[in-house]
Amino acid sequence: MREVQDHWFREAKRKGYRSRAAFKLLELDDRRRILRKGDVVLDAGAAPGSWCQVAAARVGPKGRVVGIDLKPIERGNLPSEIDLVEGDLRTFDPSSVGVERFDVVLSDMAPDTTGDHFGDHHRSVRLCHELLDRCTTWLKPGGNMVMKVFEGEAYRDLLDRVSKRFGASKGFKPKASRSESVEMFVFGLDHDPSGDATDADEAGPDALPPRRRPPSPGWNR
Repeated sequence: MREVQDHWFREAKRKGYRSRAAFKLLELDDRRRILRKGDVVLDAGAAPGSWCQVAAARVGPKGRVVGIDLKPIERGNLPSEIDLVEGDLRTFDPSSVGVERFDVVLSDMAPDTTGDHFGDHHRSVRLCHELLDRCTTWLKPGGNMVMKVFEGEAYRDLLDRVSKRFGASKGFKPKASRSESVEMFVFGLDHDPSGDATDADEAGPDALPPRRRPPSPGWNR
């Protein structure tokens, strides 16, 4: 196992990625076509910046990536398509960076682990639910989402909630994840605002009608 993980570390160094986590998003996007040229992307929990790197390369110079984290992210040689925000996602306003809604919302966020697997799991799920709450107004109709979560008893309920909000959804464990890790990546394609209303039992005053992008090729419904 150690040799396998060292492989991802070496590959990240060789290809100029800031962490091995880049390969998790690369595999997800290769399989599910989450990112498209010209997309405007939010990367939540972006430090140290490897998902920003991948997203910027995939959306191209006509796209844009906004990375936000409580920790500072060094700009270094990151491309100009990436905007960095140091702050709390719970108080973040997309209009502060000139965005109304995003095409894609990514999250590699995780709580500080304590060794209490039960507590860590529920804190992780809570972060995901908070992000889903914000997707109602942050994510465009037809948009895509990826978020990390720790597996446990509340994992199935989270998947069920995502399935109400997206045309297709699933949990996935990339090859670059450690075999003993409980992390999973839940992703949804084709955001459906009417699912947000169903989930909340009522539509908000700013609810938008569905405006879907074409389904991503390769998705097994």
